[in-house]
Amino acid sequence: MLMQSAIRLVYPPQCLICDALTETDFALCGACWRDTAFIGGLVCDCCGTPLLGEDTGDREVCDDCVATARPWDRGRATLVYRDTGRRLVLSLKHGDRTDLARPAGMWMAQTARDLIGDDTVIVPVPLHWTRLLRRKYNQGAELAKALGHVMERTVLPDALLRIARTRPLEGHSRDQRFAALQDAMRPHPKRGAALQGKHVILVDDVMTSGATFAAATEACRAAGARQIDVLALARVVKDA
Repeated sequence: MLMQSAIRLVYPPQCLICDALTETDFALCGACWRDTAFIGGLVCDCCGTPLLGEDTGDREVCDDCVATARPWDRGRATLVYRDTGRRLVLSLKHGDRTDLARPAGMWMAQTARDLIGDDTVIVPVPLHWTRLLRRKYNQGAELAKALGHVMERTVLPDALLRIARTRPLEGHSRDQRFAALQDAMRPHPKRGAALQGKHVILVDDVMTSGATFAAATEACRAAGARQIDVLALARVVKDA
């Protein structure tokens, strides 16, 4: 306790985003918290995008998910991809801020509480080995491990492989994204067998069109998964 107190005197807790002091570690200051659009209330059951209206308990689906059939069963997202949410994702993805996975995992656990079952396993969307070599870590795997720790569920970080090296998809149209990711993933020849008959929650940092989650879902289906839900830290929302 004395050592921890001394450390706090020298290194007081700071906001995850800015340099403002906070009461606890791995927290946001008041200003950054206000700029963080957490998703709650009525959401699309397929992709987690927020919807207008009150949550009555009935299943609601957004226009995008009506127009584009989703191969997975249910989808959720924790943040809207804007302001602090966007900064968190980019810092985790490109800024070597793997420490952000811990609080993000706790937030995602709240989002996923209605998805978790007794036989649930958590699987990150895979990176191609060349991108993993360059980035040194898979941000989806970091989030999956943090979520698994909070929810006390098995994480299978190598159950899927990304066999196609796709270019960054920022700025691509929906059709271009789906075309680029078609057949881009498959089950690991050995470790993929762990998905047989399981309820899988696929985890990634951002959902935009849903093309990446769709490719990962098809790979899980090929491995024999019984049910597949998807969970993103952030969701790109129209007019957000």
